[in-house]
Amino acid sequence: MAFSEIAGAAYRALTARKDGPSLYDVCDPLLLNGAGGDPHLAKFYKTALGNPALRPLLRRTGLAELASAPCLQGLREALIRARDDAIPDWAAIGAPVAALLDTIEVRHPQPKPLSKPLPAPAPDVREIERVIRLCGAQLLRAFGCHGFIPTYAAFNLIGDPDIKGREFLMALTGLNARGYKNSTLLFNLARIFIARSPARALINPPWTGIAEPMWQPMQIRHRSAYYDAFFTEALLSFVETGLASPDAATASRRAIKDMVAFCLTTSREEVRAPDGRSFSVITALAPLPHPRFSKFFSHIKQDLGFGVYVPDCDTTACAFSAATQAGSDDPILNQPLLDFYAGYQVDGGANEPKVTVPINDSIDYEGGVVTWIDNLKGERPFGNDLDPTLNLDILEVSFRNLARWKILETPSRLATLRGIIGFQLRLALSGAFADPRSHIYYLPELYCAYFGRCYAAFMALPLEARHAIDPDGAFEIIRAKVLAYVEGELITSEMNVFDAALALMALGHLGADVATFTPALTCILGDLGEGGRRGPFRAYEWNKMKTPTRILVGGPEVTSAFVLMGLALAHRAMLRGAA
Repeated sequence: MAFSEIAGAAYRALTARKDGPSLYDVCDPLLLNGAGGDPHLAKFYKTALGNPALRPLLRRTGLAELASAPCLQGLREALIRARDDAIPDWAAIGAPVAALLDTIEVRHPQPKPLSKPLPAPAPDVREIERVIRLCGAQLLRAFGCHGFIPTYAAFNLIGDPDIKGREFLMALTGLNARGYKNSTLLFNLARIFIARSPARALINPPWTGIAEPMWQPMQIRHRSAYYDAFFTEALLSFVETGLASPDAATASRRAIKDMVAFCLTTSREEVRAPDGRSFSVITALAPLPHPRFSKFFSHIKQDLGFGVYVPDCDTTACAFSAATQAGSDDPILNQPLLDFYAGYQVDGGANEPKVTVPINDSIDYEGGVVTWIDNLKGERPFGNDLDPTLNLDILEVSFRNLARWKILETPSRLATLRGIIGFQLRLALSGAFADPRSHIYYLPELYCAYFGRCYAAFMALPLEARHAIDPDGAFEIIRAKVLAYVEGELITSEMNVFDAALALMALGHLGADVATFTPALTCILGDLGEGGRRGPFRAYEWNKMKTPTRILVGGPEVTSAFVLMGLALAHRAMLRGAA
């Protein structure tokens, strides 16, 4: 947004005609002074919604429906029950908020189709090499400065388009931790006022492409094993291009060694599988001080409902994969993860209750593995959900460890693997992989890039092994569907840099014609420098949470890492074609 647009939106928000009670008219009498049974609800309200930055923007936004005394009283009664009841009836508490949520409209981005100019020549390979070096240098500079490569989280209070009244109630009743339920309740109440306020233009400005730019002034820096695993792969890719100087290659290997140790040692957590066996898994947020939170967030994370964090299946898979690729010989890698994942796999409806937050229930969960792992205390604050991209990561790490885990020799492990492949095949045949609602934490375009990563690991296996794993050719069917989406929709519409990097990863891994790389390459090279002083490129949405509200995760370094990996694949294919 231009400054004049920002100023205009702010002026309209501050001077709007008030049509009914505002968020603060509803909540201040109940929550501002912390009266009642659960102190967290009041703390959350004052920290997240009653703060001095948001209050002026929303104080003049009222809802006409709440001018009706019964409607206002019903909403206030729900908040009182959430505050005071020892065992709240969350479905009843959420009902008035769900009804109001269904009155707002928040849409996914719909990029405009590109005009069809004359075919452009592919960018010069030397320019691609220059950008690869710039991105690699940024990652190494960040590691040298911080001792890790930072990633950032930001809140978009407009919420996620996929969370409407029905999905909100699913989340409110399916989550386990009361603090997380509190934040989900109040964030979604605030969404209603934001979506019907002139402040909406400030909080959720329009953007080009699909991945949302992270422009928010307050961003939470942190470190996670999940991110370190990803940055490990990016630096491995940098070294493999042969474009890193000797000093840069040495620095990359040093950073890789440190990040693998952070994943496998610092972030290791002991848990019990559903069958009682002990396993070492990887938690996304290691105990303090290891996550290196921004100082502000380290003080308020409990107030926001993030007091307890547990391991997850995705971080575990990605950490094991990165360590395997880096050549680690840590004994933790000898654990056959498929034995553990089998206990978290949905099987023919019998285990359907494993998914307690089914906000993407438009897809068939059978064969998929859920996200969250119970810690030794039995805690699972976020309930459980099931994400398609996570299941690609499980396939990928299994292919890399096929011999080590004796998968082909162990019928139960092979059955678990085939169950996940069947889940992915149904997703592709239905076209649901391209629908944002099918996903919990990722964009459809990222699913495509990660399918490419998974497909490359699959194709690296011997032919006999591929036939044993996938006798019906599911991978080739999924490949065709994903390529059709990337070539027919993603690269034919307006893209931003992050979209383009994901398109390149998918196209490169899936063996697309080099000519199809040109739109994505042109986008990336054309926007070089958009990051200003923070790096070659801006921060964009890499992954997200839909509850308690829309929380984006990314950073300038993340964008550079994806660009590096996408360009490395394009560079390799272009050199092969030239030869």
